Formats: sequence, C-alpha cells, structure tokens
Amino acid sequence: MNDAAAILEARKGEVGGPYARYVLGVLVLVYVLNFIDRQIISILAEDIKADLGVTDADMGFLYGTAFGVFYSLFGIPLGRLADMWYRGRLMTIGLSVWSAMTALSGFAQNFGQLAAARIGVGIGEATASPCAFSMISDYFPREKRATALAIYSSGLYLGGGLSLFIGGVIVQSWNSAFPGGGPLGLAGWQAAFLAVGLPGLLLALWVLTLREPLRGMSEGILSPPEPSPWPKFFTELSSVIPPFTLVQAARVGGRAFAVNLSGLVVVVLGATAMIMLTGDTLQWGAIGIGCYSVFSWSQSLKRRDPPTYQLIWGTPTFLLAILGFGSIAFVTYAVSFWSAPYAIRTFGADPAIVGLIIGGVGAAGGFIGVIAGGRLADWAKSRWPAGDILVATLGVLIPAPLMLIVYTTESLTIFYLAFTPMAIINSCWVGIAAATSQNLVLPRMRGAATATYFLGTTLVGLGLGPYFAGKMSLVTGSLGMGILSLLVAAPVTLVCLWVVWRQLPQAEATRVERAATAGEGRAAQA
Repeated sequence: MNDAAAILEARKGEVGGPYARYVLGVLVLVYVLNFIDRQIISILAEDIKADLGVTDADMGFLYGTAFGVFYSLFGIPLGRLADMWYRGRLMTIGLSVWSAMTALSGFAQNFGQLAAARIGVGIGEATASPCAFSMISDYFPREKRATALAIYSSGLYLGGGLSLFIGGVIVQSWNSAFPGGGPLGLAGWQAAFLAVGLPGLLLALWVLTLREPLRGMSEGILSPPEPSPWPKFFTELSSVIPPFTLVQAARVGGRAFAVNLSGLVVVVLGATAMIMLTGDTLQWGAIGIGCYSVFSWSQSLKRRDPPTYQLIWGTPTFLLAILGFGSIAFVTYAVSFWSAPYAIRTFGADPAIVGLIIGGVGAAGGFIGVIAGGRLADWAKSRWPAGDILVATLGVLIPAPLMLIVYTTESLTIFYLAFTPMAIINSCWVGIAAATSQNLVLPRMRGAATATYFLGTTLVGLGLGPYFAGKMSLVTGSLGMGILSLLVAAPVTLVCLWVVWRQLPQAEATRVERAATAGEGRAAQA
C-alpha cells in the first residue's frame, strides 16, 4: 500500500494537467481520422452505387452492418486487452490496420471486395475508443470526465464533417480531370479512399509516443498491471468469435455448452425469420453473428470474471443505458450517412457543395453540441445525481420536429437552415453516454465497459439504423420517408432514459460494494 500510495502521489499532478490535455488533443486527432475513414463512404455513395450496381439497402449494409458488427465484436476482446496491456501501443496497431484497410478500399472492384475492406476498417477501429476512454478516465477526474470525453467525442463530428468535404472535393476534381478513370484506372471514389487512408500510418507513429497513465490514478484506485495479458486476450477472443465460442463452451462442458448452444439456436431461428421477411441474407446473417457472439461473450465473462459481469451485464441500469443510447445512435448514424445522398438525390445539389455545407455544419454543429452537452451534463450532475441524463433526454426530444422539416421541405435553403440546429442538438448526448459507461464500473473494467457501450451504439445503432432507413427507402420509394421512419425508436429511447435517470445514482454509489460481493480481488488473479 505504501508503494502504491507513493506512486500515486508522484504522478497525481498529471491528472487534469497540461500533459493530460496534450494527450486528449492527440486522441481527438485519432478520432477525427477514425470518422473520416468511417464516414467518407456517405458522400461517395451515389458514385459507388452507379459503379458497382448496388441498392440503398446494400449501401446501408456497407456503411453500417459490414463495419459495425465486426467493430463491435472485436471491440470486446480488444477492449479487454486495453484493460490489461499498453493502451497507446494497442491504439497504434489498430490505427495502422484501419488506415491500411481504408486505402485498400480504393482498389475494390466489386461489392464483396469493398465489404471485406469495410470489415477490416471496423476491426482496426475497434481499438480506438476502448483505449482512449480508459486513458482519458485515468488522466481526468470524475468531475471533469464528461467534458473530457465530450471533447474526445467531438472528433466524431469533426471527422464526419471533414470526410464529406474532402470526399466531395476529391470525387468532383478527379472525375472532372479523369472522366474515363485516372491512374491505375481508379475512379474518383476510389481515389478518395486512398487519400484519407494513407495519412493514418503517419499519425500512428505519433500515438506511439504517448505516455501510459497509471490505471486508476484519477480516482486513487491503483490497479496493478496484468502480468500475462495475451493468454487472457485469446481466451476473450475465443469467447466472441464463432466457431471458437462453441469450442470454449464445450471445454467448460455441462450447462455452459447447453446454454451456449441454446443461444445459437435461438439466434439462427431469429436471423432466418428476418432473412425470409426481407430477403437480405448478408444483413441478417451478420446481425445474427453479432447477437450470438455477444451472448456467448457475456456467458463466458460470467464464468471468468464475475465482478466485471456483475457491474455490466448484471446491472440493469447499465444495460438500459446501453439500449437507450444505442437507440439514439440508431437515428443519428443513419441521419449522418443518408443526409448527403438525400440532398444530392432530392435537390440535385452539387456533391462538392453538399460536402462543404453538410460537412461544415456537421463538423461545427456537432463539435459545439457535444462540447456544450458535456459541459451542461457536468453542471447538471453536480446539482442533481442524474442530471446528465436529463440533458441527454433533451437531445432526443428537441431534434424530432426539426427532422420533420429537414426531410419534407421542398427548399434546399430550408433544408440547410433546419439541418444546422438539428446537427447541434443531435450530438449533445455522446459525451454523457461515454461518461455513464465509465462511471458505473471500476477502473480495471473500463475497456470492457467501453466495448459493451459500443455494442449498443454500433451493433444497434450502426448495424441497424443506416440499413433500416435504406430498406424503408426501397419499400416506400422515398429516401425522406426512409429517414423519418427512424423516429419509431424514440419511445424506446425515452423509456430507457427515464428508468436510468431514476436508478443511476444508486448504481454508481454501490459499484464497489457490488463488485466486492461478486468476488473482486479474486477475479483479477484468475
């Protein structure tokens, strides 16, 4: 204890200090690039559809499901690795992988190749936020955490906005200069993927220089380093990725295998029913893989680390927060992806101008909204135990009428004017959701909590939202109606957040006690 206290005393000045702010700045750049590489496919959608002959539902699959399912699944073992290994090194590896796969997207010649590259981008990007959330939570105290995580999360909007501007300019310039295809026969959308993918390899070297914070130093709960992280990582990986999930459950034997197999049967039946209903085999096959893998991981975690399981899967407040924020992401991810194609298709707008305006509004508005939301949440939480959840709820209620205006108006000017406040308010919940996931667990569990948080925002939000809007666009014959159909998620969001608002203070106050009851102190050595 004396050694731990001395170490904490020696480095306590780093918490919230200049170096902490420097690290936060670098992590924001990483997240900006993360979303440039993720989001650029939005402004390229019409060109990709024309070249590869795909539908709106296919584009929703490429942007959302192909990326999102594997992002969320690999986020589980990689999030756990972030709890045990050097977070800066892990982020460096992931950044290199997703940047290379983004560049490779530029050489895709068909739907399958582009889908495979998007899966690779998703796997690489799965390292970023578990590492970043954990590092930021160690570098900033609880009372400033929502603001710090909101600043980090602003990279989502800055990157998303920049991607539309960069992609629109590159596509228009490239196609004008090379109407029949440029060097190596590349079309404009392919050149755009290359242009945004390669710089990430340089940024990865910068990330590698960041100093690793002591785990738990912002709260005075020093967690010792894990002496052998890799065996535990591969165990975690095998608990998520089929068919290794069945092999691991079979090794445990007895009830564990029966429960795992039963879960697989239920998911297969559900996915088969959705495939028969929609005809979209890839979409529901991928979602089925995701659902089964999540179930398998939760059951494995219950056996291997009961305290972590208890604070995440055994805490209704945590699960309802994940579902509630995931249902918000269901809307916001789809709106983020489809707004640029909607403006181009509905108003005949120039892609470069659309990228400039929607990208600029999305970047500036999202940045303002997420920072303001984080600051307002910290202020509200200092006065009411769950005041931050009230702020998030406003971010659901206020944008709904603005969406009705944006996607029904016949005026491009009104579209832009209403889109601006919608973009600002739509983003206020992001830092609140991130801070909630971190505040409900112990320091050594933050990577796992982040991975679980992204199961909601990615598997539910990204995996279903863009596809749902695209599918409804095909059914109704109107992309605007497809986007507005997303509002069916609003009642789910409001009910979940209301329950979280009531239960959050008690759940936060009892986390140490509940972890101890589940065996904390023994599980870490297992």
